[in-house]
Amino acid sequence: MFKKMYSCYNTKMGLFRFFASTILVLFLLSSFSFHSTDAFDPLDPNGNITIKWDVISWAPDGYVAVVTMYNFQQYRHIQAPGWSLGWTWAKKEVIWTMMGGQTTEQGDCSKYKGNIPHCCKKDPTVVDMLPGTPYNQQIANCCKGGVINSWGQDPANAVSSFQISVGAAGTTNKTVRVPKNFTLKAPGPGYTCGPAKIVKPTKFVSADGRRVTQAMMTWNVTCTYSQFLAQKTLTCCVSLSSFYNDTIVPCPTCTCGCQSNGTQRGSCVDPETPHLASVVSDHGKNNYVPLVQCTKHMCPIRIHWHVKLNYKEYWRVKITITNFNYRMNYTQWNLVVQHPNFDNLTTLFSFNYKSLTPYGSINDTAMLWGVKFYNDLLMQAGPSGNVQSELLFRKDASTFTFEKGWAFPHRIYFNGDNCVMPPPDAYPYLPNAGSRWEVSLITLVVTLMSSMAVVLTYI
Repeated sequence: MFKKMYSCYNTKMGLFRFFASTILVLFLLSSFSFHSTDAFDPLDPNGNITIKWDVISWAPDGYVAVVTMYNFQQYRHIQAPGWSLGWTWAKKEVIWTMMGGQTTEQGDCSKYKGNIPHCCKKDPTVVDMLPGTPYNQQIANCCKGGVINSWGQDPANAVSSFQISVGAAGTTNKTVRVPKNFTLKAPGPGYTCGPAKIVKPTKFVSADGRRVTQAMMTWNVTCTYSQFLAQKTLTCCVSLSSFYNDTIVPCPTCTCGCQSNGTQRGSCVDPETPHLASVVSDHGKNNYVPLVQCTKHMCPIRIHWHVKLNYKEYWRVKITITNFNYRMNYTQWNLVVQHPNFDNLTTLFSFNYKSLTPYGSINDTAMLWGVKFYNDLLMQAGPSGNVQSELLFRKDASTFTFEKGWAFPHRIYFNGDNCVMPPPDAYPYLPNAGSRWEVSLITLVVTLMSSMAVVLTYI
C-alpha cells in the first residue's frame, strides 16, 4: 500500500515538475523574444533611417506636419524607384492635402461632399514626387523620385521630406494619437520600423540665425535594415587573383543562383544571343528584378581583387567591379572593403575614399565610390558595365605579408549588401621555397636511383 502511495506521489510530482518547467520555458522565451528591429551591421553599428514627424501647426480638425526621413547609414542608400512609407492611423484620420509627396491610393472618400480629401485609407502608403514637380507642390528636400543617398557618401542628399495636412484628428498634444505599424520599402523589403516615440519638439532656426521656433509636437520612428529580410538570394560575389600565382579564384559556383530554364529567378541571358537588346527589353516588365548574364555564379555584381605589384616599400591592388545585370544602371554606387592595411593607404586612383572606423581607433575599413560625372554610374551589363581603380599601400614591416591570404580583403560590401567571398583554402597561395626544395630533392633522389639502376645493369 505504501509502495502504491509512494509511486502515485512520485507520478504527481513528476507531472508538477514537467508543467512547472514548461511554464518557465515559455516565460523565458517570451522574455527573450527577438525583434527584427534589432538588426545589426558590424561595419555600421549605428546606421538607421530615422523618420521625424513634426507637427508645425494646428488646423480646425487636425494638424499640419512635415515628415522628414534621415538616412543615417554610412553606405547604404535608397536607389530608384525609391522609398515608399506606410503606416496605420490610430483613429479615423484622413489626409486633406500633401506637398512634396503623394499617396499611392485615395481610398473610399464617398462620405465627403465638396472638398474631397487626398486620401481616406486607414493604412496609406506615401511615395516621393518626381523631379520636375511644379514649385507650388514642392517643399525642401522633396521631389527626388524617392532616391536618398547615404550619410557617409553624400550627407546633403541623405534627407527626404514631405508635408501632410491631417484631418479628423486631435487638435492638441493630448488628443493627437501617433500612427502605428510603420513600414518602409526601399524599394523592396528589408527595413523594419519600430513604434513611434514622442520626443522633445524639434527647434527650427531662421535663415538669418536670429530667431528659433519649435514644432507643436514631434515623434520619431527608427527603421533598421536586414539583408536577410531584403532578399532570399544574394546580390554580389568576390573573385581573387595575384601576380605571384597563376590561379584565378572565381566566385563560388551558384553563389546567387544556378542556371535554369524558364522564367524563374535562376534564369539568365547568354551574351552571345542574337538580337540581345530585344531579348533583354522583352524579358518581363519589372526593370528592377535582375536579369543577369549567364555565369557560373549568377550574381548581378562581381568584385575582383587583384594583387598587382610588389615594391620595396609599397604594394599595389587593382579593384574591378563588373555589372552582369542587364536591367540596372547603378547610380551613386559604393564599395566597402575591410582590410588591415587600410591604415597605410597612400594613393587611390579614380575612386573617392572615406575611412570608416566602426571600432574606434581601428582603421581597417574603407568606403569607395565613383568620381562624379566620371565613373559614379555603373552601366548595365555589357562592354561598359564595369568600373575599376588601383590602390597603393605602404608596407608595415610588423604586419605585412603575402602569406596565408593576408593580401586579400576580409569582407566586401556593394551598396550595403555583403558579398560572398571564396573559401579561404581556395585563395591564391604564395609559392613556398621549402616546397620547391622538397620537389628538387625528390627529383634528385629519383635521378640518383635511376643512375644506380643503370650502373647495376652494366655490372
